[in-house]
Amino acid sequence: MAGFHDIIGHDDIIRHLKNAIETGKVSHSYIFTGEPGSGKKLLAGTFAAALQCESGESEPCMACDSCKKVIGKNHPDIITVTHEKPGSISIDEVRDQVVRDVDIKPYCSPYKIYIIPDAEMMTVQAQNALLKTLEEPPEYAVIILLATNADILLDTIRSRCVVIDMEDVPGKLMKTYLQEHFPDKSESEIEFAVIFADGKLGRATDYLSNADMEELKDSVIRFVKKVPDMALYETMTQLRELDSYKINRLEDYLDILQLWYRDVLMFKSTRD
Repeated sequence: MAGFHDIIGHDDIIRHLKNAIETGKVSHSYIFTGEPGSGKKLLAGTFAAALQCESGESEPCMACDSCKKVIGKNHPDIITVTHEKPGSISIDEVRDQVVRDVDIKPYCSPYKIYIIPDAEMMTVQAQNALLKTLEEPPEYAVIILLATNADILLDTIRSRCVVIDMEDVPGKLMKTYLQEHFPDKSESEIEFAVIFADGKLGRATDYLSNADMEELKDSVIRFVKKVPDMALYETMTQLRELDSYKINRLEDYLDILQLWYRDVLMFKSTRD
């Protein structure tokens, strides 16, 4: 678990969340929205920990019983909503894990906090079921929706939430962080990770932590080098292999492909 002081970037958001805790003006509902790797899960988790911390400060102390429960991922008053189907959150899942549960008072903390990852996957029926709770929440309830694209959610849901858009982490700040945390990586690997991440620190760390990503990059480079000399059937075979990729893996492939051509164009224009 990270404290706010451990989080790189997002200064305005952190200032807003800490001010809400210090002034007692915590909203009953939030939407943290941003691309994968943008930090929304980390910020939401830190915010939840700070709200429950026994120190009474706006920064989680990491030492009290509540913070220890958060670190152990067994805090009874911080509930992360789960779903069985990979692309959908059903009305029954929202009812069972939020709507019916929210009437039970917190076990040991001032708040009962619900975090809903992939909130845009809620069916319309599930969103409407949640809406009733958002309209008349118990005084101790805080509901945090995490969404890649908040615009997919119903207008009635968005209008009842404080919407927090994730900020891009500046490249220089990200590079310094990656150099400190990945000392075994070369300068060129760090720089590529920064460009590839496009302001999303989580994406940069995933790239450098995952050996498969270097393999994916090599695959892209082999393809673009060979494609001018490939027969049509060879090109089609290569493209069919992409069908086996999961959607996020395919997006990574296309982003690396885009960066390759960006570098080619930059070099043609500047010889740098």
